Amino acid sequence: MLITVADLKNGQRGVIRESQHNMLPIKLLELGCLPGNEVELIQTAPLNDPLYINVNGSHIAIRRELARYIEIDLIEAPEAYD
Repeated sequence: MLITVADLKNGQRGVIRESQHNMLPIKLLELGCLPGNEVELIQTAPLNDPLYINVNGSHIAIRRELARYIEIDLIEAPEAYD
């Protein structure tokens, strides 16, 4: 199943698998939106756009439309122990 940054819920993390570089602005690539880097959704704006993410230590606001072009592999949160 294809998962993108736009599919993340608050607090979820993933590793960038692939991005359609021709669809992303150069600035996002310079800020670390590259394969192998970790991305975390910090917060979503009240109307679900834009998304506030942390990529490789950089905090970025990105439109949901662009986030759909960044494919990721989810990092599963460790199970909580009782």
